[in-house]
Amino acid sequence: MIFRGNLLKMTSVYNTPVDYYLTLENEQIHVNKLLGQNIKISFAGLINCIKCGRKTNKSFSQGFCYPCFTTAPEAEPAVVSPELDMAHLGISRDMEWAKTHSLIDHFVYLAVSSGLKVGVTRHTQIPTRWIDQGASYAIKLAKTPYRNLAGQIEVELKKHFADKTNWRNMLANIYDSQINLLEEKNRASALLSTDLRKYITEDNEISHISYPVLEYPTKVNSLNLDKNPVFEGKLMGIKGQYLIFANGIVMNIRSHGGYFVNFEA
Repeated sequence: MIFRGNLLKMTSVYNTPVDYYLTLENEQIHVNKLLGQNIKISFAGLINCIKCGRKTNKSFSQGFCYPCFTTAPEAEPAVVSPELDMAHLGISRDMEWAKTHSLIDHFVYLAVSSGLKVGVTRHTQIPTRWIDQGASYAIKLAKTPYRNLAGQIEVELKKHFADKTNWRNMLANIYDSQINLLEEKNRASALLSTDLRKYITEDNEISHISYPVLEYPTKVNSLNLDKNPVFEGKLMGIKGQYLIFANGIVMNIRSHGGYFVNFEA
Protein backbone atom coordinates (compact mmCIF):
# COMPACT_ATOMS: atom_id res chain seq x y z
CA MET A 1 0.00 0.00 0.00
CA ILE A 2 1.03 3.59 -0.62
CA PHE A 3 0.33 6.28 1.97
CA ARG A 4 0.98 9.97 1.34
CA GLY A 5 1.19 12.90 3.71
CA ASN A 6 3.24 15.15 5.94
CA LEU A 7 5.27 13.38 8.60
CA LEU A 8 4.42 14.05 12.24
CA LYS A 9 5.81 12.38 15.34
CA MET A 10 4.53 8.87 15.86
CA THR A 11 1.93 8.33 18.55
CA SER A 12 2.47 5.48 20.98
CA VAL A 13 0.51 3.24 23.31
CA TYR A 14 2.24 1.86 26.37
CA ASN A 15 2.00 -1.90 25.86
CA THR A 16 4.52 -4.74 25.93
CA PRO A 17 6.02 -3.94 23.53
CA VAL A 18 5.02 -0.33 22.79
CA ASP A 19 2.53 0.09 19.93
CA TYR A 20 3.46 2.77 17.41
CA TYR A 21 1.18 4.60 14.96
CA LEU A 22 2.09 6.89 12.07
CA THR A 23 -0.65 9.12 10.61
CA LEU A 24 -0.48 10.23 6.97
CA GLU A 25 -3.44 12.12 5.45
CA ASN A 26 -5.77 10.81 8.16
CA GLU A 27 -4.66 7.21 7.56
CA GLN A 28 -3.36 5.65 10.76
CA ILE A 29 -0.61 3.11 10.14
CA HIS A 30 0.12 0.56 12.87
CA VAL A 31 3.87 0.52 12.33
CA ASN A 32 4.45 -2.61 14.45
CA LYS A 33 2.65 -4.65 11.80
CA LEU A 34 5.25 -3.62 9.21
CA LEU A 35 8.19 -5.21 11.05
CA GLY A 36 10.18 -7.48 8.76
CA GLN A 37 8.74 -5.84 5.64
CA ASN A 38 10.40 -3.64 3.02
CA ILE A 39 9.48 0.02 3.35
CA LYS A 40 10.03 2.67 0.67
CA ILE A 41 10.02 6.35 1.65
CA SER A 42 10.12 9.01 -1.08
CA PHE A 43 10.48 12.75 -0.43
CA ALA A 44 9.81 15.16 -3.33
CA GLY A 45 11.10 18.28 -1.59
CA LEU A 46 7.84 19.66 -0.19
CA ILE A 47 7.79 20.71 3.49
CA ASN A 48 4.69 22.11 5.21
CA CYS A 49 4.75 23.78 8.61
CA ILE A 50 3.29 21.47 11.28
CA LYS A 51 1.62 24.50 12.90
CA CYS A 52 0.09 26.58 10.09
CA GLY A 53 0.54 24.29 7.08
CA ARG A 54 2.28 26.83 4.84
CA LYS A 55 5.03 25.69 2.52
CA THR A 56 8.53 26.27 3.88
CA ASN A 57 11.91 25.73 2.29
CA LYS A 58 13.43 24.79 5.63
CA SER A 59 12.09 23.12 8.74
CA PHE A 60 12.83 24.85 12.04
CA SER A 61 12.75 23.07 15.40
CA GLN A 62 11.39 19.79 14.00
CA GLY A 63 8.70 21.07 11.66
CA PHE A 64 7.94 24.79 11.97
CA CYS A 65 8.17 27.49 9.30
CA TYR A 66 10.25 30.46 10.45
CA PRO A 67 7.29 32.74 11.38
CA CYS A 68 5.75 30.01 13.55
CA PHE A 69 9.16 29.16 15.00
CA THR A 70 9.36 32.75 16.27
CA THR A 71 5.73 33.14 17.40
CA ALA A 72 4.11 29.76 18.19
CA PRO A 73 3.96 28.78 21.87
CA GLU A 74 4.91 25.22 20.88
CA ALA A 75 8.29 26.56 19.72
CA GLU A 76 9.12 28.74 22.73
CA PRO A 77 12.61 28.26 24.15
CA ALA A 78 10.96 27.05 27.37
CA VAL A 79 9.79 23.90 25.57
CA VAL A 80 13.42 22.78 25.52
CA SER A 81 14.56 24.66 28.64
CA PRO A 82 11.73 24.54 31.24
CA GLU A 83 13.54 26.94 33.58
CA LEU A 84 12.92 29.69 31.00
CA ASP A 85 9.14 29.31 31.22
CA MET A 86 7.61 32.51 32.61
CA ALA A 87 3.92 31.62 32.34
CA HIS A 88 3.56 31.64 36.14
CA LEU A 89 4.43 35.37 35.92
CA GLY A 90 1.89 35.94 33.18
CA ILE A 91 4.48 35.99 30.40
CA SER A 92 3.95 33.68 27.42
CA ARG A 93 3.51 33.77 23.66
CA ASP A 94 -0.01 32.49 24.31
CA MET A 95 -1.40 32.45 27.84
CA GLU A 96 -4.36 30.25 26.87
CA TRP A 97 -1.93 27.64 25.59
CA ALA A 98 0.19 28.08 28.71
CA LYS A 99 -2.80 27.25 30.92
CA THR A 100 -2.88 23.71 29.53
CA HIS A 101 0.85 23.21 28.89
CA SER A 102 2.83 25.25 31.43
CA LEU A 103 0.54 26.04 34.35
CA ILE A 104 -0.23 22.40 35.11
CA ASP A 105 1.47 19.68 37.11
CA HIS A 106 4.91 18.67 35.82
CA PHE A 107 7.18 15.81 36.76
CA VAL A 108 10.93 15.78 37.06
CA TYR A 109 12.07 12.23 36.37
CA LEU A 110 15.08 9.96 36.15
CA ALA A 111 15.31 7.61 33.18
CA VAL A 112 17.76 5.16 31.67
CA SER A 113 17.99 5.13 27.88
CA SER A 114 21.68 5.17 26.96
CA GLY A 115 22.59 6.10 30.53
CA LEU A 116 21.03 7.77 33.55
CA LYS A 117 19.48 11.16 32.80
CA VAL A 118 17.19 13.73 34.40
CA GLY A 119 14.28 15.28 32.54
CA VAL A 120 11.02 17.24 32.79
CA THR A 121 7.60 16.60 31.30
CA ARG A 122 3.95 17.50 31.77
CA HIS A 123 1.98 15.03 33.89
CA THR A 124 -0.13 14.22 30.83
CA GLN A 125 2.98 13.07 28.94
CA ILE A 126 3.93 10.14 31.16
CA PRO A 127 4.89 7.60 29.93
CA THR A 128 4.82 9.09 26.38
CA ARG A 129 7.86 11.27 27.06
CA TRP A 130 9.87 8.28 28.25
CA ILE A 131 8.86 6.28 25.19
CA ASP A 132 9.80 9.16 22.85
CA GLN A 133 13.27 9.19 24.41
CA GLY A 134 13.70 5.45 24.08
CA ALA A 135 13.99 4.94 27.85
CA SER A 136 14.28 1.37 29.08
CA TYR A 137 13.09 2.24 32.58
CA ALA A 138 12.17 5.40 34.49
CA ILE A 139 10.94 6.78 37.81
CA LYS A 140 9.16 9.97 38.86
CA LEU A 141 11.34 12.16 41.03
CA ALA A 142 9.41 15.35 41.82
CA LYS A 143 6.00 16.82 41.10
CA THR A 144 5.55 20.58 40.70
CA PRO A 145 2.50 22.78 40.03
CA TYR A 146 4.00 24.55 37.01
CA ARG A 147 6.77 24.13 34.43
CA ASN A 148 9.32 26.70 35.60
CA LEU A 149 9.59 25.10 39.03
CA ALA A 150 10.30 21.70 37.50
CA GLY A 151 12.93 23.41 35.37
CA GLN A 152 14.59 24.84 38.47
CA ILE A 153 14.90 21.34 39.93
CA GLU A 154 16.31 20.01 36.67
CA VAL A 155 18.90 22.81 36.52
CA GLU A 156 20.13 21.92 40.01
CA LEU A 157 20.34 18.22 39.19
CA LYS A 158 22.09 18.76 35.84
CA LYS A 159 25.14 19.62 37.91
CA HIS A 160 25.24 15.96 38.93
CA PHE A 161 23.20 14.06 36.29
CA ALA A 162 23.24 14.06 32.50
CA ASP A 163 20.26 15.57 30.70
CA LYS A 164 20.95 14.22 27.21
CA THR A 165 20.59 10.80 25.60
CA ASN A 166 23.31 9.21 23.49
CA TRP A 167 20.93 8.35 20.66
CA ARG A 168 23.35 5.96 18.98
CA ASN A 169 23.71 3.84 22.12
CA MET A 170 19.97 4.04 22.75
CA LEU A 171 19.23 2.66 19.28
CA ALA A 172 21.85 -0.07 19.69
CA ASN A 173 20.19 -0.93 23.04
CA ILE A 174 23.38 -0.21 24.95
CA TYR A 175 22.58 0.84 28.51
CA ASP A 176 23.42 -0.05 32.09
CA SER A 177 20.67 -2.33 33.39
CA GLN A 178 22.26 -2.32 36.86
CA ILE A 179 21.41 1.33 37.61
CA ASN A 180 19.19 1.39 40.69
CA LEU A 181 16.66 4.18 40.09
CA LEU A 182 15.37 4.23 43.65
CA GLU A 183 18.90 4.73 44.98
CA GLU A 184 19.49 7.44 42.37
CA LYS A 185 16.22 9.12 43.35
CA ASN A 186 17.34 9.23 46.97
CA ARG A 187 20.69 10.65 45.90
CA ALA A 188 19.02 13.30 43.77
CA SER A 189 16.70 14.27 46.60
CA ALA A 190 19.62 14.79 48.96
CA LEU A 191 21.27 17.11 46.45
CA LEU A 192 18.35 19.55 46.36
CA SER A 193 17.81 22.55 48.59
CA THR A 194 15.11 22.32 51.25
CA ASP A 195 12.79 24.54 49.20
CA LEU A 196 12.97 22.21 46.22
CA ARG A 197 13.13 18.94 48.13
CA LYS A 198 9.54 19.37 49.30
CA TYR A 199 8.36 18.54 45.77
CA ILE A 200 9.88 15.04 45.82
CA THR A 201 7.12 12.54 45.07
CA GLU A 202 6.47 9.45 47.16
CA ASP A 203 5.61 7.50 44.02
CA ASN A 204 8.51 5.07 43.67
CA GLU A 205 7.07 2.89 40.91
CA ILE A 206 9.65 2.03 38.25
CA SER A 207 8.23 1.79 34.75
CA HIS A 208 9.91 -0.69 32.41
CA ILE A 209 9.47 -0.17 28.67
CA SER A 210 10.07 -2.67 25.87
CA TYR A 211 10.12 -1.80 22.19
CA PRO A 212 9.09 -3.62 19.01
CA VAL A 213 12.54 -4.49 17.66
CA LEU A 214 13.43 -7.64 15.73
CA GLU A 215 17.14 -6.88 15.76
CA TYR A 216 19.17 -4.02 17.20
CA PRO A 217 21.95 -2.57 15.02
CA THR A 218 25.58 -2.82 16.04
CA LYS A 219 26.45 0.31 14.07
CA VAL A 220 24.01 3.17 13.51
CA ASN A 221 23.78 5.37 10.40
CA SER A 222 21.22 8.17 10.25
CA LEU A 223 18.99 8.67 7.21
CA ASN A 224 18.46 12.29 6.10
CA LEU A 225 15.77 12.76 3.45
CA ASP A 226 17.29 16.06 2.32
CA LYS A 227 20.41 14.17 1.26
CA ASN A 228 18.74 10.86 0.36
CA PRO A 229 15.18 11.61 -0.78
CA VAL A 230 14.37 8.04 -1.78
CA PHE A 231 15.08 5.16 0.57
CA GLU A 232 14.06 1.54 0.70
CA GLY A 233 14.91 -0.99 3.39
CA LYS A 234 13.62 -3.73 5.67
CA LEU A 235 12.04 -2.41 8.88
CA MET A 236 13.69 -4.11 11.87
CA GLY A 237 12.34 -2.06 14.77
CA ILE A 238 10.89 1.09 16.27
CA LYS A 239 12.34 2.83 19.31
CA GLY A 240 11.96 6.38 20.56
CA GLN A 241 10.88 8.29 17.46
CA TYR A 242 13.15 6.25 15.20
CA LEU A 243 12.50 3.64 12.54
CA ILE A 244 15.31 1.06 12.57
CA PHE A 245 16.12 -0.60 9.26
CA ALA A 246 18.44 -3.45 8.29
CA ASN A 247 22.14 -2.62 8.04
CA GLY A 248 21.89 -0.14 10.91
CA ILE A 249 20.12 2.65 9.01
CA VAL A 250 17.80 4.67 11.24
CA MET A 251 15.33 7.46 10.53
CA ASN A 252 14.25 10.04 13.09
CA ILE A 253 10.60 10.70 12.23
CA ARG A 254 10.37 13.77 14.44
CA SER A 255 13.34 15.54 12.84
CA HIS A 256 11.49 15.21 9.51
CA GLY A 257 8.34 16.89 10.81
CA GLY A 258 6.32 18.45 7.98
CA TYR A 259 8.09 16.56 5.17
CA PHE A 260 5.59 15.36 2.56
CA VAL A 261 6.39 11.75 1.67
CA ASN A 262 5.14 8.70 -0.14
CA PHE A 263 5.27 5.79 2.29
CA GLU A 264 5.07 2.40 0.60
CA ALA A 265 4.68 -0.82 2.56
